[in-house]
Amino acid sequence: MPKRTLRMILAYDGSEFSGWQRQPGRRTVQSVLEDALEQVTTLRTRTFASGRTDAGVHALGQLVSFKTASHLSTEVLQRALNALVPEDLVVLHLEEAAPGFNAINHVLTKRYRYVLHDGPLPDVFSRRYCWKLWHRLDAQRMAQAARVLVGTHDFASFQSKGSPRQSTVRTVVDLVVRRLPPPSEHLVFVEVEADGFLYHMVRILVGTLVAVGTGQRDVEWVQEVLQARDRKRAGITAPPQGLFMLAVRLPPQHASSTIEQAALQAQQALVPPGLWLLQPETPAPE
Repeated sequence: MPKRTLRMILAYDGSEFSGWQRQPGRRTVQSVLEDALEQVTTLRTRTFASGRTDAGVHALGQLVSFKTASHLSTEVLQRALNALVPEDLVVLHLEEAAPGFNAINHVLTKRYRYVLHDGPLPDVFSRRYCWKLWHRLDAQRMAQAARVLVGTHDFASFQSKGSPRQSTVRTVVDLVVRRLPPPSEHLVFVEVEADGFLYHMVRILVGTLVAVGTGQRDVEWVQEVLQARDRKRAGITAPPQGLFMLAVRLPPQHASSTIEQAALQAQQALVPPGLWLLQPETPAPE
């Protein structure tokens, strides 16, 4: 029976998930999604995600692809899935894809955002969506230190053990650190986009930059960490709850205006409770 290739954009609150990848006896995004697909189509389906998020990590624009022999329209399939999946997961968009498309192999870059909170008091409503720090961060020093990480480098210092890769060389195309303006000056965002990420790479990058932002380390230290290619030289691994997968960038032959628009809307509008300021800044009216 001929199969169609479909792709979707998911958003999920990772707080109660043991990550993306299916694991025996664990509640994961992949297992919940594939179980729902089987209920709708009566067919066992394997899904592929552009990023295998860890336990506690969230997604605002996770790209997932799969093949199916189902004849259900994408609109019907999306509605059916959203009626079955739990409330901490939603299918934002679902569409046909070119035969052979795979969310793992056909993605140019992935972008993540990490949320830091350094206000004088914790926010009980955002505790699952940020890393609460008790020292005021110097975001400018962090941004200055981050510059040396942009480009093609060996990021061996920023990889945890547990998921070995053939190469630890990656290309970071963008790395931004910024503090939000008042009245949200207690939030600092670290956003990073790269052609791929090592195990815990984003969280170690953040932990390293936080060491600079709190004054524990000098700006020049990050260059030393990068050159050392030794995990022990870097900062701590930031906790998972502050990390959000934002979006992916596809090559022209697989690009889709609807996918791009759905991802943009996810970043702008779909935010966790207590962190509505995750939305991009909008210009003040003149």
